[in-house]
Order: sequence, then structure tokens, then C-alpha cells
Amino acid sequence: MSDASEHPESRIARLDIWGGPVDPSPIDGGITNKNFRVDDRGQRFFVRVGADIPVHGVMRFNELAAARAAAAAGVSPEVVHAEPGVLVTRFVEGRTLEEADVRDPDMLARIVPLVRRCHQGMQAHLRGPVLMFWVFHIVRHYAGVLEDADSRWTADLGDLVDRGRRLERAVGAIEVAFGHNDLLAANFIDAGDRLWLIDWDYAGFNSPMFDLGGLSSNNQLSGAQEERLLELYLDRAPDGGERRALKAMKAASLLRESMWSMVSEVHSDLDFDFRAYTQENLDRFERSWAEFLPFEQR
Repeated sequence: MSDASEHPESRIARLDIWGGPVDPSPIDGGITNKNFRVDDRGQRFFVRVGADIPVHGVMRFNELAAARAAAAAGVSPEVVHAEPGVLVTRFVEGRTLEEADVRDPDMLARIVPLVRRCHQGMQAHLRGPVLMFWVFHIVRHYAGVLEDADSRWTADLGDLVDRGRRLERAVGAIEVAFGHNDLLAANFIDAGDRLWLIDWDYAGFNSPMFDLGGLSSNNQLSGAQEERLLELYLDRAPDGGERRALKAMKAASLLRESMWSMVSEVHSDLDFDFRAYTQENLDRFERSWAEFLPFEQR
């Protein structure tokens, strides 16, 4: 049992999986966890350290189940070791993508089959209880958290929840798949001969359209690029309902990210300018909302 005040490096160094003394090296990135590289016996490992964050729905048992299923499906690297608060996987040598990479047509054509493999291939490998990630439930949950905290955004919550309700109606009936639900460019690693998808903090059953909408919103795809995204994923031209669902999920992903930041304003101890991040995402949400409105009644 580890001391909650123990430095992550010390905890990692004490793991009984190493062949001898190790010196964990911090890796930049990660808000809900701390990341490290460990070299041991000529092999390289990636170590994530982080506790549950119930207010954001981050539960490490769920992350572990998803990471193991993703590895079995050939989407993510092998899980080597896990214990409460610690996840060790093989280290992937490669280049972390940036938003401009995702917008490149050739790279998008590589990304989409990987996302589809996540949706279609992981379910057979899942074991034990796992979560559902339904963005509209999360919006309502965040609204309650913010109201309870007397957030500076309390007066805006009614409008945001109402717009979330309209987006949910526009999505309509869904196909349920197991999604990643956080398709930032930085969660893709290009190893040259293949792509890897990492970081399963928010994984869970969902509509595939949420991952597609999130991929678009996180990487600022154009309208033409969104059309190509749907064509690649569906392997055919999309219909009007699919276009509407993508626009709705794109807006919903930005609404959720905005409210995630609002909640972090009052619940996070991290040295990060959440106020600026909230405003940035609200501005992007408003632009996405304007894109969605012409599709609402189609």
C-alpha cells in the first residue's frame, strides 16, 4: 500500500516488475495523470500514475479494461503491469501527431481504420465491468456539479443544458460501440509502419459518431474534411441523418469540453489556466453550434 504523498517516481521505482534499480523519466502531457518512461533490462516502458477522478468519470478500473482490450485488438501497446493507480505498458517509439497531421488527407485515411478497429474490434476482448460514456448525461452531470459549487457559470447552465438536449434529439437513435471518446491528436502515435491509439481515461460504450465528432472538433476539420471523414468511416457517401449526427456530436464534444473546464475551475488543484481554456472552448462551441443549426430540422 503506497503513501498518497509519495512522489510518483519513488512509487514507480519500487514496483516489483523491474530487474534492478530504475530511474523513471517524466514525460510531458497528461492532465488526469502523470506519465513516465522507464528503461529496464534493455526494454522501454511507459508508466501512467493517476487516481480515480469521479467528478469527471475517470475510473482506473475502466481505463485498465479498455487498455487491455485495445492491446488485444492491436490498437494499443501491451499492458505489462497494473495495480491501483499505476498502469505500465510497452513504450511506443514514434511521433506524436499534431492537429495539422490529422487534417492531412493521407494521415486521415490511416486514422479512420484505426478508429473503426477500436469500435468494432475491442468489444470481444473486454472483460469485467466497463462504463458508458454518454456525452449528454455528462453535460447534465456537470451542470449539477457546477450548480452545487455555486460556479461563476451558474446563470448560463440552463441554456447550455437546453442546447445539449437539442443536440441529443438531433443525434437520435444510435448504434452502440466501444469508443475512445478523447481523440486528441496527441493520442495518436505514428510508428512509421503503423499508428497506435493511446490514453483510455474516457473510454466507454458510446455512439461511433461521438468519436468522429470529437476527432473533427479536436483537430478543427473543415466541412469538406468532415465529409471525407464520414466517407472513409462508412465506406460510402453519408446520408443526411449521419451528417446531422456528426454535426450534433461535434458541437456536443465542445460543450462537454467547455463544461469539463468549468468543473475543473472549481475542483482542480492543477497549475493551469482553466478560465482561459473554458472561454476558448466556449468560443469554439458557439462556432460549432452555428454549423449545427442548419442541420437541426433536416
